[in-house]
Amino acid sequence: MRSTVPLAALAATAMVLVLSGCGGASSDELSYEDSPLNEYLAAAWGSDLSPEEQQKKFDEQQVKVEELISECMSEEGFEYVPNTSSGGVMTSDGGEWEPDKREWVEKYGYGYVNSPFAEQQDEGPTDQEYVDPNADYVSSLSESEQTAFYEVLYGPPQEESEMSEDGSYEYNWETAGCQGWAQHELEGDDPWQAEEFAELRANMEELWTTSQDAPELADLNAEWASCMADKGEPGFEKQMDAGQSIIDDQNALYDAAYGDGSEQVDLDSPDFVDPSESPEMKELGEREIALALVDLECREKTSFTKKSMEIQFALEEKFIAANKADLDAFKAAAEQSK
Repeated sequence: MRSTVPLAALAATAMVLVLSGCGGASSDELSYEDSPLNEYLAAAWGSDLSPEEQQKKFDEQQVKVEELISECMSEEGFEYVPNTSSGGVMTSDGGEWEPDKREWVEKYGYGYVNSPFAEQQDEGPTDQEYVDPNADYVSSLSESEQTAFYEVLYGPPQEESEMSEDGSYEYNWETAGCQGWAQHELEGDDPWQAEEFAELRANMEELWTTSQDAPELADLNAEWASCMADKGEPGFEKQMDAGQSIIDDQNALYDAAYGDGSEQVDLDSPDFVDPSESPEMKELGEREIALALVDLECREKTSFTKKSMEIQFALEEKFIAANKADLDAFKAAAEQSK
């Protein structure tokens, strides 16, 4: 899968989401909106908009980007029909993501194997099958022409040497083909990527790294881990490790079915079993719910969500005090680039 969003922006957003209650939990007294850093990051990534406003903005931008892509591809000698249905995003009012409520956890666990979003998709319209408007044209091209088509559209594939250890890479619109050009043409320079904010990016990444090792959070995690062990779930050092164990096991099932990509898998073979439909995945889903329920009990017992947010916000306040000039400049640049 090709990344079409600057990874630095994703990393910064993920940092805030993970710090906000360690695993997406919410609190009656504190919430992500109370985050001191939210004021700055919301200006850049639109998290100050309602879900409906975010969806409307995305849809409008998608149409404009696709029209620009079509112009770019035409100039390079290829046909391209604007694909305005290829990049839809799911927005919600948050009502279906409630990992601190027992009824929700009893049904979805952490929401990984038993995803509420997958359930929403299953309940959606079944008479609107997605059709790629460019599929027929691409299939009419020779193999070499298809390769050229996708390289012009997305840019050349990333070399392994260009990727970091976790498989990500630094996004550069100039090497992202017509799609990268179109996004840049519409959105302008991403202020988060600007050299002006290189030091701020580094400091933000350090905040993410060091916050996980904050003494206050270490003590809280130890209290939570002790509770988990008492309830028959030993071996976890941090609260986020519990949910991560489900992700790791889920990935292992997919890896076992699809391999590492070095060999083609015959999906039509009678011996192939879709891992999402396998007995092992069903068993993992049951394990997910059982583990998440114990986790919930221990979070409640230790007031984990509230205390972790208090720790997070205190760290953010210190970060803002030390980086206020750069944050103010970044916020101004982000607002101006909208």
